Amino acid sequence: MKYIIVLGDGMADEPIEELGGKTPIEYADTPAMDRLAPLSEVGLAATIPDGMKPGSDTANLAVLGYNPKKYYTGRSPLEALSIGVDMKATDIALRCNIVTLSEEDVPYEERTILDHSSDEISTEDAAVLLDAVKEVFENEIYRFYVGTSYRHLLIWDNGKVVELTPPHDVLTQKIGKHLPEDEMLKEMMKKSFDILNHHPLNEKRAAQGKNKANSLWFWGAGTRRALSSFYDKTGKKGAMISAVDLLKGIAVGAGMRNIEVPGANGGLNTNYEGKAEAGVKALLEEGADFVYIHVEAPDEMGHQGSVERKVKAIEYLDQRLIRIVAGEMDRSGEDYRLLIMPDHPTPISIRTHSSNPVPFMIYDSRKDLKKSWNYNEKEADESGNIVIEKGYELIDRLLSE
Repeated sequence: MKYIIVLGDGMADEPIEELGGKTPIEYADTPAMDRLAPLSEVGLAATIPDGMKPGSDTANLAVLGYNPKKYYTGRSPLEALSIGVDMKATDIALRCNIVTLSEEDVPYEERTILDHSSDEISTEDAAVLLDAVKEVFENEIYRFYVGTSYRHLLIWDNGKVVELTPPHDVLTQKIGKHLPEDEMLKEMMKKSFDILNHHPLNEKRAAQGKNKANSLWFWGAGTRRALSSFYDKTGKKGAMISAVDLLKGIAVGAGMRNIEVPGANGGLNTNYEGKAEAGVKALLEEGADFVYIHVEAPDEMGHQGSVERKVKAIEYLDQRLIRIVAGEMDRSGEDYRLLIMPDHPTPISIRTHSSNPVPFMIYDSRKDLKKSWNYNEKEADESGNIVIEKGYELIDRLLSE
């Protein structure tokens, strides 16, 4: 038996007037999921424990079976694992986004955050800009590390866990009341704008019609924490396929194998087919019992507030990834169980995460279920298969047979 999770990050949403009162999942053309849904168990899972902020960090830990209240110590330490940073017990890790701020002639505090991803900047461009700020700020206390796209890392020696606001939570808002209370972190952010806004690379980006990547933004502070082994916990040899450092870091912490896929970039035009083929190969040829295929695109489109692009991301996930995975596994003759779900909603209306339960679908190739439902938020709710407060136990449901 082989086990697969396909996770569409932030895929769940709310009814949208522009889509005739449907959610993006309901509206999207998803023939692969439409074929599997009547043959599957469909329900809701609460991946965000009460009292915790909704994030891909807490939610993906839960989907993998780790209770966030036990294992979560901050987002950035997980990303540090992916980058290969060996944190000391006294280190604090912080996410270091390179974001787009407005350029009007006002104090830094009066600027507006326009884009948390700087037009999904390439890792190569971001590295050039991060080098520019490293020349000014890096020392024995503050060390910067290149991650992926707009997502990077700051290690603060003998630092402290401070309350920081994710940039995607304050899109289109003035940033003053959301800046760090720590004076050095705030000063680095302010000075980074002066360094980056007229950097030659940003002037070139502006000439090409792209958003400038003109300010650092720190958030997600946390301390080092080890996860228990996924194999020891489940008896399954696991592999992770993701373009995102957070997911790669979770995999490293859990002792899972990370599989790199060329062209996988965390954006709308990621290599869906490559991810699908790598997952099937890991299961059928490379000895994996379990693969976790993570796709960031629906979440990014939710943060951008683009209904059209979020629907397109879901359609790509369905037709360019799920169709291939299910088809190749069916042709192989290998028994398999497939869980399809988001980690959390990223509603277009708020352009950030919410804590609402998410729809899941578990398909078992051995079972001949004949249900009438489709896979979406409404029908998952109506199915009655609701997992409340303990979304981290959903994986037990997947692996139980």
